Amino acid sequence: MTHSRIVGFLTVAGMLAAMWVFEIIDTLLGGALDLVFGLRSWTLDDAWTVVTAPFMHAGFGHLLSNSVPFLVLGALVAFGGLWRFLWTTVIVVLASGIGVWLLAAPGTLTVGASGLVFGYFGYTVLRGIVERRTADIVIMICVILFYGTLIWGVLPQQAGVSWQAHLFGFLGGLLAAYVLPKRQKQRPLNRDYGTPPGYGGYGPPLR
Repeated sequence: MTHSRIVGFLTVAGMLAAMWVFEIIDTLLGGALDLVFGLRSWTLDDAWTVVTAPFMHAGFGHLLSNSVPFLVLGALVAFGGLWRFLWTTVIVVLASGIGVWLLAAPGTLTVGASGLVFGYFGYTVLRGIVERRTADIVIMICVILFYGTLIWGVLPQQAGVSWQAHLFGFLGGLLAAYVLPKRQKQRPLNRDYGTPPGYGGYGPPLR
């Protein structure tokens, strides 16, 4: 396993740990962190909360429902390396946040990592098609089998659930899978020492 992948996996775990720490503090403060760092649609003064809102959650139940898919799907994205994971995360966070900011009712407060979850889902599905590598195709198939029903979350179904974050997070994941460059295929080690000029080719040259 490469160093980049290991750091990527640790980054995913670190992000999830940060979410739990923030939720513990938020609970002790009576939800004050959600009010400060949550994304409030159509409010220009708090546009920076696009970045912080995914780390906030509306209670431990909300956080718990996001934790396992975030860890699993995030780790699968990090399988492509740290920088690929970071760029995917940036694209998904921006796409999901902008979609929520534009389409949610003015003043609506939105928190949670579900936009990232849907983004990582979209990325892993499309990346298998884009890369056409065995590992990515296997990941794509497994994600569809275990998390394929997530796709219904992009539709408005339940009050209090941000389908906007789901939809635009998913689209952000598709965008990341499409625009990020393909990984270079490893070339086999060339063990052919070549034949020096004027050499008859009856065995390796003396050294």
